[in-house]
Amino acid sequence: MDKNLIQRTISGLVYVAVIILCTTPLGAQLINKIHPDLIRQEYLYFGLISLLLLVGTWECIKIMKFGKGYEKWIVLPLVIFIYYVFSKRYFHHDFFFDFRLNEILAISLIAIAVVTLFKYPNELYYDSGKLIFTVIYVALPFSFALGLPKFSSFEGTFSLEVLFLFILIWSSDTFAYLTGKFFGKHKMAPKISPKKTWEGYAGGVVLTLILSYFVEHYQPELRGNWMVVGFLVAAFAPLGDLVESQLKRNFGVKDSGNIIPGHGGVLDRLDSFLICVPVVYLYFILEKFI
Repeated sequence: MDKNLIQRTISGLVYVAVIILCTTPLGAQLINKIHPDLIRQEYLYFGLISLLLLVGTWECIKIMKFGKGYEKWIVLPLVIFIYYVFSKRYFHHDFFFDFRLNEILAISLIAIAVVTLFKYPNELYYDSGKLIFTVIYVALPFSFALGLPKFSSFEGTFSLEVLFLFILIWSSDTFAYLTGKFFGKHKMAPKISPKKTWEGYAGGVVLTLILSYFVEHYQPELRGNWMVVGFLVAAFAPLGDLVESQLKRNFGVKDSGNIIPGHGGVLDRLDSFLICVPVVYLYFILEKFI
């Protein structure tokens, strides 16, 4: 058997296991069997997102090849500060999903950063542009991710929104790949991602909607309507992949890192997650007013 396949399989299983343990009550339950009341699930989730944030920031700094100016040295402090602001709301459970100006502005900045990457890439060759893009592209999505699960420390509950978001993203990628492989003829973005086709995109949307129907039917306690979430994931997950592909292409980089053997870096694995999180977060805001 191919050694690379074995490596990819093992590291992939470890990656999925870590996601499951940190986004469901199972993680805390297993740890607390060893030592009662050692940790709460919300801390495991916060630790996971914090680790992904730090590694993702480092990878983005390496991809964009900062110069010797001051910008390189203030990226991480700015990212940590923004994340800290959201972290305070996380631990005080202050994500009420209303129309706060700073949240709408943050989501708008993510959209502007994506447009800049595709339409005005020369702006990112300046260290100031690299600084702004890194902070927006990494800090804001991971910060918004803190607001997706609902939990109660008193009742010992932790909801599964993030787990099912990951499942829908994984299924969307898989369905789009398989549909494109067997039926794909029309390239979506041949210069950025040659293997992506419109047929694959359509297949990913349809099959992810079918899966999201079962999520909505069997997980009624989740926030929002998961048919809508499934559509948003299937529609925007490919954009996340294209954004990271375009970023690496602009700077002549193959992989964002090698922290996950055989799969690349954090940004390689979470490219769709970074775009889907703010979109789903925005939906959760709007859903309260519909």
